[in-house]
Amino acid sequence: MNTLDLILVIPVVAALLQIFVRPYAIAAGINVLATVLVFGGSISLFFSRPETTTYFVLDNLNIYLIALTSFVFMTTSIFSVSYIAHEIEIDRIPPKLSRLYHVLFQCFSFTMLMALSSNNLGIMWVSVEGATLASVLLVGLYRTPLAIEAAWKYFILCGVGLALALFGTTLLYLCAQTVIGTGMDAMTWTILLTKISTANPALLNLAFVFLLIGYGTKIGLFPLHAWLPDAHSAAPAPISAVLSGLLLNVAMYVVMRFKMLMNTNPGVIPTGTVMVVFGLMSLFVAGFMLYRRTDIKRLFAFSSIEHMGIITFAFGVGGVYANFAALLHMAMHSLTKSALFFTVGRIAQIEGTQEISKIRGLTTSQPFLGWALVFGTAAIVGLPPSGVFMSEFLVVTSTFSHQPLLVIPLMLGILLGLGALISKMQKMAFGPGEEGKEKVGITTVVPVLIHLTLVLTAGFYLPTFFVGLLQNISKMLG
Repeated sequence: MNTLDLILVIPVVAALLQIFVRPYAIAAGINVLATVLVFGGSISLFFSRPETTTYFVLDNLNIYLIALTSFVFMTTSIFSVSYIAHEIEIDRIPPKLSRLYHVLFQCFSFTMLMALSSNNLGIMWVSVEGATLASVLLVGLYRTPLAIEAAWKYFILCGVGLALALFGTTLLYLCAQTVIGTGMDAMTWTILLTKISTANPALLNLAFVFLLIGYGTKIGLFPLHAWLPDAHSAAPAPISAVLSGLLLNVAMYVVMRFKMLMNTNPGVIPTGTVMVVFGLMSLFVAGFMLYRRTDIKRLFAFSSIEHMGIITFAFGVGGVYANFAALLHMAMHSLTKSALFFTVGRIAQIEGTQEISKIRGLTTSQPFLGWALVFGTAAIVGLPPSGVFMSEFLVVTSTFSHQPLLVIPLMLGILLGLGALISKMQKMAFGPGEEGKEKVGITTVVPVLIHLTLVLTAGFYLPTFFVGLLQNISKMLG
């Protein structure tokens, strides 16, 4: 059994164990231990990777995202310990549902890691569908009318999107048959990459349209984004963190795999242009919508749409520098947004509300959470020094070197979001507040501090190994 097998087996074993474990402390401990082991295994992939097979492929692109995914899952499992315990204590989650939470958390981890490592386009689709089913149940965990409505909306809209993605995958398979023949080879990404250049471009164009719309629904691109704000606001905060910080990245990864296939065929439509259009639309719509938000978790959900728009835009511009910027932004957004959802989730627990108008003076009443909200918001809007500033600066400069006129709408969209988030944050963080409402535990402090420290450090320094890795991936993406 190689390292990848262990990474995929550990969440399955942990999920099976947690079905039978009743004490919350033991189940939470298994959850944390499993994610720590998976993260350790993902780091080892940088130094020793299994050979490519018909079912699995490991290259710099997915190893990078596997490491990022497993890291955020690990910190989220740590944050979950006290967060879910508090929800049980106040009878918001029955004890039996806490077991379901841990089982589904590991299932969610498994399906996303499977999607990232799969070499078979069909298995990739099944994995994303599996991640959707696991996360739907997690979104509806509170069993309130709002949570159930959000879960159904998520299930229906993403179900339709993935049905379109399945149709696009089928079209790609039919197209590949003409140059590869029937069988598994026509669904194997590494084989398709070398053969699809001679396939019928008209059929490839149609396939890509369905694939982009289908998986674009999971990314949360406008106008396919309607499920995302509801799901993020209704779900437990740890699930909001992994939905925003990881699931959107996995969907983007799948789109980029298909984009790489399309780019080998000279007759296809300019896929980059299509992605630029979707990216800019998402950026502007999310930016305007931010000003009207009254729910703190819904606010940062729309911020996720904005940032996935920036990432989609950067990948659409293409080239080594824009790809580098997009890859860096994926990591910085994941780390920052998950830290913000940790923070606002704990704030909502303490304040007893998610309404922005009812949250005031956090830097006085809850100094750690208040200042974490301040620094997290400053980072996510791209203020220096932060990793998000670094990645957005690279997106702007790389765009200027390729398509100077596109810098104008890009900068306007970024500034639009900046103004909305800063104004909302100021109202919640500053002003009079009741001192020392409730102590914040170490399982909240540690994940938030780790994430924000990494994002702040990235604003000053990126390790040589990390830069070299992103450069290699950027060249691979083309």
